[in-house]
Amino acid sequence: MNRVVIAACIGCVLAMLSISFIGFFYMAITGEALSWTYSLARLFIPWIGMLSITVAFKAGEHVALTMFVRLLPAPLRRLLRRAGVAAIALFALLLIWYGWDFFSFSTQMYMVSDRIQIDGRWVAACVPVSGAVLLVHLADGVRLLEPVDAPAAQDALPAVD
Repeated sequence: MNRVVIAACIGCVLAMLSISFIGFFYMAITGEALSWTYSLARLFIPWIGMLSITVAFKAGEHVALTMFVRLLPAPLRRLLRRAGVAAIALFALLLIWYGWDFFSFSTQMYMVSDRIQIDGRWVAACVPVSGAVLLVHLADGVRLLEPVDAPAAQDALPAVD
């Protein structure tokens, strides 16, 4: 699942870059700007931001203060990990609950240009989708409760137990 999400983020970034380059080259060649490139490119930003949260969470880089946590006694670290997983689960459920309403009742159309309109639901869908991806990652909960120590981080910071 994480690879799919990373691929989707990469796809969104590539789409943004492609649209921006089209606008840049069009302006460089003709001297006139395309009215739709900026508006269309920015519609990918919510998807990149929301899905990136799930990638960081899966990598153990969510709201964790690694250096601070390593200074705590082992039992307290375990308790904080469990509390963190519970908080992320609650956050994911809230993203789905409120995000679904946000998606369902989104009726506006984004006017990218006079001919291009994008349904607001396309952008709003990133909220419940990100909540669902977080829940999929939480299904791997036992591993998430284990300490996430990258080899580079172990070399950089002394372990304190």
